[in-house]
Amino acid sequence: MAAEQTPETHLISVPSPSIKLLFVEMGVGYDQHGQDVTKAAMKACRDAISSNSIPAFRRGSVPGVSSDQMKLQIKLGVPRPLQSSLDIQKVKSVFPYGDIVHVEVVDGGLICSSGTHVEELGDKNDDCYIVNAAVYVGY
Repeated sequence: MAAEQTPETHLISVPSPSIKLLFVEMGVGYDQHGQDVTKAAMKACRDAISSNSIPAFRRGSVPGVSSDQMKLQIKLGVPRPLQSSLDIQKVKSVFPYGDIVHVEVVDGGLICSSGTHVEELGDKNDDCYIVNAAVYVGY
């Protein structure tokens, strides 16, 4: 499912006050062969969460809040020409737990040359797609 621009998308900004924000994780992902912006976005989200552990939700460190109440909001900086081909459902699959309450896609990231065009790796050209991610964690 590609990213859809709906009137609601423009009204909700991440992070929204609908969650009690605990922290923000940030990451960068790129796809230098194959020109797949969804792969770049998935890498950015993995980068954001890969060096963190969130024991607070499992150990009861936040009084009255359990792990099943963890909420995530995701903001992705994606080059505008690529936003319509972004598969939000695949990006969401990166997160092992937490309720993803909103994903916002904004103009950002970068399209640049990888310096090489390797057809054997699926390249259509020498473009490299770069996506930025901010993952907001709260309850």
